[in-house]
Formats: sequence, C-alpha cells, structure tokens
Amino acid sequence: MSISVNNITKIYGTQKAVDGISFTVKKGEIVGFLGPNGAGKSTTMKMLTGYVQADAGEASIGGLVVTENNNETKKKIGYLPESNPLYNEMYVREYLRFIGNIHQVKSLETAVEKVIEMVGLKLESNKKIAQLSKGYKQRVGLAAALIHGPEVLILDEPTSGLDPNQIVEIRELIRRLGADKTVLFSSHILQEVEAICDRVIIINRGKIVADDYLQNLQQSNKSLQKVEVVFKERIEAAWIEKMEGVENYSITNSNICVIQTSQADLIKKQMMQLAIDQHLNIDSMKSNAQSLEDIFRELTNSKL
Repeated sequence: MSISVNNITKIYGTQKAVDGISFTVKKGEIVGFLGPNGAGKSTTMKMLTGYVQADAGEASIGGLVVTENNNETKKKIGYLPESNPLYNEMYVREYLRFIGNIHQVKSLETAVEKVIEMVGLKLESNKKIAQLSKGYKQRVGLAAALIHGPEVLILDEPTSGLDPNQIVEIRELIRRLGADKTVLFSSHILQEVEAICDRVIIINRGKIVADDYLQNLQQSNKSLQKVEVVFKERIEAAWIEKMEGVENYSITNSNICVIQTSQADLIKKQMMQLAIDQHLNIDSMKSNAQSLEDIFRELTNSKL
C-alpha cells in the first residue's frame, strides 16, 4: 500500500507551511522525512493522516484520497504524532484496549499482548501511563499506532525521549515492520535515519529540497567530501580562501581546517603546497564522504 502526495499546500495566515510538495512512498519502503524545525514535516504528516486538511492538492493512501475517504484511510494508517497525546490516568493495557476497540480489533486481548511484547512494554504494562518515563510513554504511543495492524505507518519522531538502548530496539522494530509495510518517519537524529532508511526526503521552508536514495545524494551532492587537515602550527583563514574548489570551510583551535569540497584531490595538493610555502608541518590529512548530517545542513542553508 502506497502513500502518494500530489502538490499539497497548507497555509496558516500569510505563511505557507507546506508549499506544493509531491512525493510517493511504496510498500516495503522506509523513508526518512527530514527538515529543520518549522519546515513543514509535522503539517504534512497531519494532512496525510486526515487530521489537517490541505488547502490545495491531494494526498492518497493506497489509492484512496484522504479528504474523500477519511475514515477508510485512517483504518489503514498507524500514526504516532510528535506530541503523542495519551490518557495519563489510564493503565497501559486499559489504554491499548480502548484504542483497539476504536479500531474494532478482533481478538483484542491477543492484539494487546502482541504489541506490548513488540515494543518492549511488558515490564511496565501494569502501570498507569502517568507513572511511566517519557521513553516508555513513547512506546505506548507506538503500540497504539500498531494495535490494529495498519498497512501504513506514519511516525513523527518515534525515538523521542528514548535512551540509546531503547533507540536501538525501536530501530530494529521499524526495520522489521518496514519489510511488509509502508513507513514514513521523521527524526532529528540523523544517524538513526542513516541506519534505518535507504531513501530520504528533505523539506525546507515548506518545499522539498531533496528526494533520493542516500547513496545517490552522497554521490551527486555538489560538496561530496570533507577534507580535514591538522597542522602543528597556526593557520590563517586568508590562505584557505585563496584556494580553488573550497565550498565551505572552518578552522578550529587555530590549526585544524575542515573544507567542504567536490574536488578533494585538488584540495589535498593545495594543502601540501601551502605547507611548503608557509613552512608548516601537517600532522594528518584525511577526506570523508559526506554524512547525511552534512547534506542536511547544506540543503537547509546551514553553514559548515
């Protein structure tokens, strides 16, 4: 079951929160949906789930237009919103039964026990939600999104509040779920996106600035590599600014230079010549392919 977004727009007052974006996510794909705060990620997810209506364009779930088939599409979606609203005075199992009844889940008790085991809630399942840590409350929200066996998962910051061990467990769960479901999820933890997704969509100021497989982004992005050079002596910014092929650079501790470039070999040659000309000693020099964080920062207009 696929997600299809065709030129959707959402306007709040004079601001276009989402500005005519289009993309598709196919069954079996786990796609990371990324962007800085206020970029339009959560608004897009709310339009996909039918909780916010688009001002223009349309979103479809499994071929059904959300605005025309709101109840039907909600049955097919498991949604974990960023705010993760819960009834804190309910017990974990009580809350999951409540959500399961709303979805008219058959064999409800079996379904409740299955999702409790799936998201690692067993030890906390007899407590009131108010007694849980933020991480376990997040697991309750994820369990509620999964209780009815949805074909599409839309997860807004699913690992928010989890400790490193819990993040690994939820990462593995999302991978398993992605084998036969359509998964779109957002996260500010870019290392998690790299670990889970092959494809990413990056949105900035309401517009999509990238939609591709991560490997393709790393190969095609204009600033493909970072070159890091550590000198024994102090270096001057003016020396770096005269070099060819420098897209961005930073100098830390007065002797460590990191250059963003698409011409790593040229930069290395120029660094060697700089050392000769200025009587400098190089401790180390290395180049690395860009990480998702590097690509994200460049495409959302951040400096190195």
